[in-house]
Amino acid sequence: MPTISDLRARRDALSAQRSSGVARVSYDGKMVDYRSVAEIDRALEALDREIAAAEGRRMVRQVRVTTSKGL
Repeated sequence: MPTISDLRARRDALSAQRSSGVARVSYDGKMVDYRSVAEIDRALEALDREIAAAEGRRMVRQVRVTTSKGL
């Protein structure tokens, strides 16, 4: 099982690649090719969940919906 520092290093590398527009990421001598920005975003979310689980905390997401009739 990877350590928290390993997971954070992967997340940092992936985040840097996402912002640069490159779809190939390498870490620890391994290389991963992503097909789209959406796939990179899903990988980032998965790493965030793994980091949160390793730290013993839950990720809390809230969605608030507000509606109005326009009156």
